[in-house]
Amino acid sequence: MDEISAGLIQAVWLIASLDPEVMEIAGRSLAITLASTALASAVAVPLGGLIHFQDFYGKRPLINLIQTLYSLPTVIVGLLVFLFISRSGPLGSLGLLFTPQGMVVGQTMLILPIIIGLTISALGGVNPQIRETALTLGATRSQAIVAIVGEAKPAVFAAVLLGFGRALSEVGVAMMIGGNIRGYTRILTTAIALQTSMGNIELSMALGIILLTISLAVNLLMARLRGD
Repeated sequence: MDEISAGLIQAVWLIASLDPEVMEIAGRSLAITLASTALASAVAVPLGGLIHFQDFYGKRPLINLIQTLYSLPTVIVGLLVFLFISRSGPLGSLGLLFTPQGMVVGQTMLILPIIIGLTISALGGVNPQIRETALTLGATRSQAIVAIVGEAKPAVFAAVLLGFGRALSEVGVAMMIGGNIRGYTRILTTAIALQTSMGNIELSMALGIILLTISLAVNLLMARLRGD
């Protein structure tokens, strides 16, 4: 117990003193997560809207497949991305393996189905009468869609935040694609795993506190969007 208390005190000191290594890892983790979330959202939100508003054969199986991918193991995503961006892969010439850019690609692929599926659910949760009322009042189909999207905006934003949280907390893709290179691709989760295995508990706890703080901030923002 004394060891844990001492480690916690040292961890708080590392954060309070803005330890360069701690700040570097936290900053890189945030930058990569924000980039991957922005990229995934730019693709997933319009795609989720397209799937929701269009009627086509196989729509329900497609939505079921997207929802199944919510629980896709991160190591599977890491393996697939690794095969594509490795030297022998089709995108090997881009030199993305073991780079922050490659990690952004990996995390984007990980959270893409989550944001797509939750965007579809968010739009589907809007009262159908809103669309009917808009059309009755003379709105075009496009204007009715805009009205529905406006109603679902908090839920769509919550979907994006959930994707951000998943990307921030994942380890498999970051380890396989980034390689956990010090000063280059090491982020919060991979650093915690490494430092714990090395017995550097103080640094692990400091990074863990930062990770928990960011996660708490995201959860509070989601609760505020839900009106809790």
